[in-house]
Amino acid sequence: MTERRRLLGALCLPLLLPACRSGPQYERPAIDMPSAWRVEAPWRVARPDDRRSRGPWWSRFADPQLDALQEKALAGSPTLAAAAARLAAAGAQLDVAVAARYPQLSASLRDQRLRISSERPLSRYNTPQYSTAQSDYLGLLGASYEIDVAGRVSALVEGARASAAQSAAEFENVRLLLTADLASAYFNLRAIDVELDVVARAIALQRRSLAYVQSRHALGAASGVDLAQQQALLDSTLTQVDLLRRQRSQFENAIATLTGTPAPLFQLPPQPHPLVPPEVPIGVPSDLLERRPDVAAAERAMAAANAQVGVSEAAFYPSISLGGTYGSQSRDLATLFSTPALVWSLGASAALTLFDGGRLRGLSAGAKAGYELSVANYRRVVLAAMQEVEDGILGLAALERAHAQALKAVASTSRVLELANARYEGGLANSLEVIVAQQARLNSERLAAQVLGQRMLASVFLVRALGGDWEGLASTDSRPATPAAPGESGAPPAVR
Repeated sequence: MTERRRLLGALCLPLLLPACRSGPQYERPAIDMPSAWRVEAPWRVARPDDRRSRGPWWSRFADPQLDALQEKALAGSPTLAAAAARLAAAGAQLDVAVAARYPQLSASLRDQRLRISSERPLSRYNTPQYSTAQSDYLGLLGASYEIDVAGRVSALVEGARASAAQSAAEFENVRLLLTADLASAYFNLRAIDVELDVVARAIALQRRSLAYVQSRHALGAASGVDLAQQQALLDSTLTQVDLLRRQRSQFENAIATLTGTPAPLFQLPPQPHPLVPPEVPIGVPSDLLERRPDVAAAERAMAAANAQVGVSEAAFYPSISLGGTYGSQSRDLATLFSTPALVWSLGASAALTLFDGGRLRGLSAGAKAGYELSVANYRRVVLAAMQEVEDGILGLAALERAHAQALKAVASTSRVLELANARYEGGLANSLEVIVAQQARLNSERLAAQVLGQRMLASVFLVRALGGDWEGLASTDSRPATPAAPGESGAPPAVR
């Protein structure tokens, strides 16, 4: 009895030993972040609160049709479904890794009839062997437990948890890209709707002008050249309608695919309503480290790679396992649960690699190189994120000024067309002057529509670059502010 207690004490001693931590302690690499963005006027002051949950950013565009399409895409996109499956698989792998921290219990039953050969190898030369047939009944409970002396199991759990968090961030990134791509295709389509409306109004005006020239030509007040020039302008404008409709159908098909709908079954009616880009609160540069899902995924990939370093270094230390079984075995079912049929085992095992030709060192070097690769990728993602935001901020401000100038050009060309029509009707100008004025106004209106569409796309691009929108923003100051000089800190602005 005393020997058995000593054995149990020796087996339980490793449970009292603290696990050694293999591998370096993970710390996120420091990134040099500017204190403020380099912005151009006009922009407005806003104070986003990142502690609040982020809702559907597309609702800021106040377009019910876009809201419905986004909900349909989130429900039916196969790309998002694949990302969700990857996330579920990563969660299952985390469960598998965590299970290694606990003892593994098993139960087994055996019922077999077997015949032993009389010609089997001899165990004793002086003892004869006979062929026998007998039954074998076995009921057994088993338990095993790996003592995490070198921290291998802890590193596996740490890596699995980081990988699961990485999959969650990648899911959010797929969701952000899906909704941004859908919004971009939608606003491209709506910009073409606005442009088609402009061309349709120009065609109506040109048809009226053609009818007027035809009547003057019938009276001998206009030449055949005037009539041919007006007809050529109308034909050219009608050609542009077909080209625009072709572009619209391509964006319509893209929207169908993004929402998980077969393109032949999808149709989006024209809706040339005015497009109004929202204010986008940009926060401060350090927000990107917390808000961008691709940055978060790259950071979690670093943590997972660091854990793999710990797993590879734990292989240099002994692995210790405890195991035991308890049950009964008998050749007769009636005596299976009797005392003489009792069987048990209890023991510990330790294993250590003494020579492997450098395999473990190679695995460790590979894990460290993988970590350095993840660090470089993280820095690349952060730099790209800052570039995208800066491009979006400056581009959106430039497009706002360009759109304001384009609207002035529309007003100017409209006034020129009115004067040219008046001069032509009064006999002070030829038809070419009217045609030039008509073409100029059409070009200016189409340019204004195209710049407005680019403003909508730039807003979507900036929201995507920022990692999504905020809900529950504090009140926005509507007074224009002076941009901070490069390197100066200030209140986080919002670009319109």
